[in-house]
Amino acid sequence: MIFEIDNKNYFVSDAGQGIDRNKDTIVLLHGSGLSQIVWSLTEQYLSNKNYNVLAIDLPGHGNSEGESLKSIEEISDWLEKVFNKLDTSRITIISHSQGCLEAIEYYSKYPKRVKALVFIAGSYRMPVNQDLIDLAEDGDDQAVELMMKWGYEHSKSFIGGNPVEKIIKSPRDIREILAVDLVACDKYKNGAEALKSINCPTLFIFGELDKMVKLEEGKKFAELIPNSKTHIIKNCGHMIMFEKAFEMREKILEFLKK
Repeated sequence: MIFEIDNKNYFVSDAGQGIDRNKDTIVLLHGSGLSQIVWSLTEQYLSNKNYNVLAIDLPGHGNSEGESLKSIEEISDWLEKVFNKLDTSRITIISHSQGCLEAIEYYSKYPKRVKALVFIAGSYRMPVNQDLIDLAEDGDDQAVELMMKWGYEHSKSFIGGNPVEKIIKSPRDIREILAVDLVACDKYKNGAEALKSINCPTLFIFGELDKMVKLEEGKKFAELIPNSKTHIIKNCGHMIMFEKAFEMREKILEFLKK
C-alpha cells in the first residue's frame, strides 16, 4: 500500500488485505538500516489470524521516499502522521531493535492510540559502538559485516544469502540509511523517562545469546514496566524474526489472544 504524506510517497505492506475496520490492527516496526521485508515470516501469519497487519517502511527505507529521519523523536511524530492518514486506532505495535525506541517514544506522546506493545530484542537505550558508526558514515560494507557478526548467535548460512546483506545493498544504503539510524539510536536519551508512561499490556521477547542487547540488559528493561510478560528464546541472537520466526510469532499470538 502506497500513501502520501507531505508530498512524499511512503509504503506499508498490508499482506495484500487492506485495512478492515472491524479488525484489530498490528503495526510492525523494523530496526536500523532495514525495511518491512524483515517481517515477511510474521506479517502473513498474523494476517491469517484475523488481524490487520501493517509493516511500515520508514522514510528513505525500502519502498518509501524521502530521507531517513535523524532522530527517534522525529520518527515517532512521523508515525502519528501515518496512523492519522491510514485512520488506524487501538493498535498493537510490534517493534524490533531500533523500532523499540520508536515505540517507547511514540507511546509517551500518543498513548491513547496504543492497545498493546511487543518489544523484540530491544531496550530503552541503545548506545552504538563508535567504530560501527564511523564505518557506516563512510559507506564501508564492513559496517554490514559487523552487524551480521553481532546480530546472529553464530555463523549461519541462509538460502539465497544473508537477509541483512539483501536489504543493505550499497554504500549509499550504508551511508544514508544505516548510519543515520545508528546515530539516531545512539543519541536517543529519553527512553528511561518515556517508558514510565507505559501502562498497556506489554510483551518482551529476547534472544538468549543476543550480543547487541544482552539478556541481562533486556531483563532490566522488562522489569521497568509493571505486569509485563517476558519470553526468552534459546539459542537465538538479535535477529529473532529471522532466526526463530516461528517461535516468536507463536508467542506474540498467544499474548495477543489473552
